[in-house]
Amino acid sequence: MATSENTPEAKLPASGVSAGLRIAATLLRTAFIFILIALMIRVSLPQSETIWSAWETPGDLVRLWLGVGVSIWLVWQLFHGPDDAQGYRTWLYLGLAAVPFSLICLIAIW
Repeated sequence: MATSENTPEAKLPASGVSAGLRIAATLLRTAFIFILIALMIRVSLPQSETIWSAWETPGDLVRLWLGVGVSIWLVWQLFHGPDDAQGYRTWLYLGLAAVPFSLICLIAIW
């Protein structure tokens, strides 16, 4: 049996990311992705009245399937956040500019 003097202690690596930066970047990133999902749903809807009429026009059908695929990819991106402090900083700065712009686009398209 090994003594405690010989066994290395398991330590978590220091992340180097402050809690405020992590929370702000995560909130902005999540808001941006949710707005993009809403935009994608709105844009990918068929031009005619119902979703079942998308089968009548090939362009509507392609747009619908591309919208479904991109929306699934965006939902997948929600659960894979940045790996390091630089990634959180990038999302903080990008989110401060992209969230208001994408919200304006969502309001204009809706």
